Amino acid sequence: MSQVVIDISVSLDGYVTGPNVGIDNGLGDGGEALHHWVFQGNAEDNAVLDAAFAATGAVIQGRNLFDVIDAPKGWSDEMGYGAKPTGEVNPPIFVVTHSAPAKTRLGDRFRFVGSPEEAVAQAKEVAGDKDVFVMGGGQVCYEVLAAGLADVLRLHVASVVLGGGTRLFPAEPAQAVEVELVEAVSTPAAQHLTYRVLKGK
Repeated sequence: MSQVVIDISVSLDGYVTGPNVGIDNGLGDGGEALHHWVFQGNAEDNAVLDAAFAATGAVIQGRNLFDVIDAPKGWSDEMGYGAKPTGEVNPPIFVVTHSAPAKTRLGDRFRFVGSPEEAVAQAKEVAGDKDVFVMGGGQVCYEVLAAGLADVLRLHVASVVLGGGTRLFPAEPAQAVEVELVEAVSTPAAQHLTYRVLKGK
């Protein structure tokens, strides 16, 4: 059965980017360290990435992340979702935004929707038996979690303290969410922690 999986890399101090994020600096200053496990990880890191890619039937992301990805220095025509070559299956990507762009550099793999609820509903329709992955940025990941739309929260906790940037969780008091740890994979590059989101508690 298809699940909605929030899947995001985060620093030890809770940031999903470093400071000074921009179109040409999508991960912020020092933010590349969040994804060392993807590009420089060991066999266990690679297995985590491959399993997630194989399970993905559709993707949800926020508009800020889309703007970085679709910018000239964003994803290339050869490399796409999950750090995989675009020759492999490319899942449809639903972008949560109130203002869709007139055109996209990367073609028609993106679909624009007005809310996290709408994104989840449409993504589930096309995902089939595979999962819907919410990949970022931090705001849309938290919105999906806080709205009770997520089944799984998977954090790749990188071995870095960024000191600032884009938070995954709000700094101010916010809604509590109950989770249960169901899997933990530890590597030198990251702690891959998978939680089941407990609903109706």
